[in-house]
Amino acid sequence: MQLSILDLAPVPEGSDAQTALRNSIALAQAAEGWGYHRYWLAEHHNMEGIASAATAILIGQIAAATRTIRVGAGGIMLPNHAPYRVAEEFGTLATLFPGRIDLGLGRAPGGDGAVMQALRRGLGGGDRFPDDVLELIGYLGPRRSDAPVHAHPGEGTQVPVWILGSSLYGASLAAAFGLPYAFASHFAPAELEGAIDLYRSRFQPGPWGDAPRFMLAVNVIAAPTDAEANYLRTSALQAFARLRLGRPGKLPPPVEDIHAEVPATILPAVERALSIAAIGAPQTVRARLEALIAKYQPDELILTGQIHDAEKRRESYRLTAEVMGLAN
Repeated sequence: MQLSILDLAPVPEGSDAQTALRNSIALAQAAEGWGYHRYWLAEHHNMEGIASAATAILIGQIAAATRTIRVGAGGIMLPNHAPYRVAEEFGTLATLFPGRIDLGLGRAPGGDGAVMQALRRGLGGGDRFPDDVLELIGYLGPRRSDAPVHAHPGEGTQVPVWILGSSLYGASLAAAFGLPYAFASHFAPAELEGAIDLYRSRFQPGPWGDAPRFMLAVNVIAAPTDAEANYLRTSALQAFARLRLGRPGKLPPPVEDIHAEVPATILPAVERALSIAAIGAPQTVRARLEALIAKYQPDELILTGQIHDAEKRRESYRLTAEVMGLAN
């Protein structure tokens, strides 16, 4: 089972974006040594607690600071961008770092209406998503003499494209196009089982894959003890609750009593949203990950962990790599 990392470049309270970006680069370097397969960054906008807004730039910095680990987007929110421009950016990355770049594509805007206006993309881009995906793949594929424009760099790089989703829509699209599929079960697990079944049952083999490839996203926080891991998790619970309440901000520090910080009216919903998780001491994490693997039969796991302390975050991924037997 390949294990990968999804990083939002979190900005903790008391810190800043520059430190967050440096921490992401350092974590990627360490993750490469621990045996992780991919290191993906996510596009979010207008969020003080997330520093990965300029996703392609950060991917380039992390790829330059590492040697073998695959680096990519989990994902690029395609409604925000012209497919041609994305092809040029990721074609450039693939030219600089051949065989190491991935391109995950999402349909969500990665922000609200004000963000969409600021990006000059309007509010109807999601309706063009299937056409935009095919257009983008075309720019990265073999040269076509009849094409009016070509991506230079980009053409012929065949950057692997993944469809990301949290609903049946993405699963259906990935299956129809014969593309690998990553489900956002780390924050939206409601339709997980239905999406897996739909994707696998409707998958159409084609030029981008002869069999379905499914990636499961899991919240993972590993620490020396179960108690410490559950304490560290309270940062993610607080952050998600504040997002749901319309008060996003930097990643808060952990607290002893989560009930004093998150209203009882919303805490159960937050717990459900973040329920695809492995939280605890190394053996607890291993047991939970093995249970998730047995239940959902993913081809790959991508792990994410919103931990306030950068050293504790590194320790979490190190302990997980060790207990899961990743090769150094």
